[in-house]
Amino acid sequence: MPRRRRPTVSALIALMLAAVAPARAEAPAAAPVGLQAEVTLPDSSELASNAELLTRFLNPLAAEAARRKLSRAGVTMAGQPVDPATARFTIYVPPTRPPSGYGLLVFVPPWREAALPAGWALALDRLGMIYVSAAASGNDQKLVTRRAPLALLAYQNMARRYPLDPARVYIGGFSGGSRVALRIALAYPDVFRGALLNAGSDPIGAPPIPLPAAALFRTFQARTRLFYVTGSADEVNLALDGASLASLHAWCVFHTEAKVMRSVGHTVPDAGALSVAIAALDRPAVADPGRLDACRSQKAGELDAALARVKALLAAGQRDSARKLLVAIDDSFGGLAAPATIELADQCDCGLLDPPGRR
Repeated sequence: MPRRRRPTVSALIALMLAAVAPARAEAPAAAPVGLQAEVTLPDSSELASNAELLTRFLNPLAAEAARRKLSRAGVTMAGQPVDPATARFTIYVPPTRPPSGYGLLVFVPPWREAALPAGWALALDRLGMIYVSAAASGNDQKLVTRRAPLALLAYQNMARRYPLDPARVYIGGFSGGSRVALRIALAYPDVFRGALLNAGSDPIGAPPIPLPAAALFRTFQARTRLFYVTGSADEVNLALDGASLASLHAWCVFHTEAKVMRSVGHTVPDAGALSVAIAALDRPAVADPGRLDACRSQKAGELDAALARVKALLAAGQRDSARKLLVAIDDSFGGLAAPATIELADQCDCGLLDPPGRR
């Protein structure tokens, strides 16, 4: 597959300038059950604000470049990219609420329609799990400006209207939507405890999936569960699943499981496979502290060595080489390397960042 490029700072600025003001939350009406189509969810969420999206989804150097460009233009980073009043969702709520509260599956589709896959309703009833999916959130839409904000708005509104079990709040998706679900799970491990990844995945720690800030990534490593499910005839995505899983394990993420659906191709799970996936996500993440600590220590040593090389290159006056290495560190370690990469980029003065305060 072709290497995916980072979003440009100019594109991010356009996102900020097109922001809408947050909607004011009102008291929700009585929460219905069953299948609901073309639903408007009016509440906004700080989780889906431009400032939060910028911080959570972008490499630190790109995010800092955007902040400085906005500052020079006198633009305040406010609002959110999606007006909740214009978004439409399909929701399914089981008729019986579990004693500990409903589970929640926010589903990112590859298609434009918001639909409940055939056969899932009975499985969701047995699982006590709410399903919500946004329209106009398919592969033709952008991650930061629409797909992720819609998923976060879905979570916020469901949490306000229904009693949820926070340990059973999951993000999921199919095909390109699965790739988006992995990115959202990585960026928001404080919201989503697991991800259902169906026939679509990417390696983390490389474009287009940078690692989040250290505190968020430690949460992701410690408690996020990831379940991959792909058809046996979907050879391309089975190979991509393998690469994705290998990258997760290399980055000390061990709560993973994969299922191959026999005799099917590129398709969503049937009710049985969905039940298996949710049951796996429901199992508590049991950590091996020694393994996790050793892995984290190894990665910290790699980062320290890379940053030391940048400092040595700068001391030797080799700014071009330092610049290339800083970009590589930012691409690989992402938020784990901040704020050191930002400070070194300022010292480098090699075009990665405009000096702070420059007009």
